[in-house]
Amino acid sequence: MASLDKGKAKAMRAVQAMFDRYHLLSAQRPPHHKDFDHQVMANLKLIDVTPEGTATFEMVMSEGYSNLNEVMHGGAAALIFDMATTSALCPLARPGYWEFMGGVTRTLNISYIKPVPIGTTVRIVSKAVAVGKQMAMIRGKMVSVDGKTTYCTVEHHKVNTPVRSEHRKARLPWDDEFEKEHGVKRERGESKL
Repeated sequence: MASLDKGKAKAMRAVQAMFDRYHLLSAQRPPHHKDFDHQVMANLKLIDVTPEGTATFEMVMSEGYSNLNEVMHGGAAALIFDMATTSALCPLARPGYWEFMGGVTRTLNISYIKPVPIGTTVRIVSKAVAVGKQMAMIRGKMVSVDGKTTYCTVEHHKVNTPVRSEHRKARLPWDDEFEKEHGVKRERGESKL
């Protein structure tokens, strides 16, 4: 049981590190520059993670995600799923594979089932289904907190890409743990933030 708890705690640190690094890098942008995913990354609340590549979040569907019908915009669902499903790869990352932000999206296929009223708290559940060195597939669903209503589902295919060198410079305590586990040596010029 203790090793399960350690594995779960490590998986939580891996996902949290993605969010922490995102916020460090975002804070370095000019004050007027807010990336498209900024609001989602600020509003997703991490609930649960497993070492096998699952991640569960909750978030309130605020007005910033609405359309004129006072429900979640379909494009907002795509952005939310993009970030939430990518995070399921964090516990599975290895040096050169699925590190920070987990590559780039190849396809993101969403099935909209029921509208999400503005003000509703939703749960987003993501599971890495197939993960190779260059391609990954993650499935997800957006449901009510009680799990009784499914609002939409997603199948997200990703392609692995190298981490940008400037992103590697935004160091976190997680990097030391990750590098030690995988025998990675820190390159010159990289400093811990």
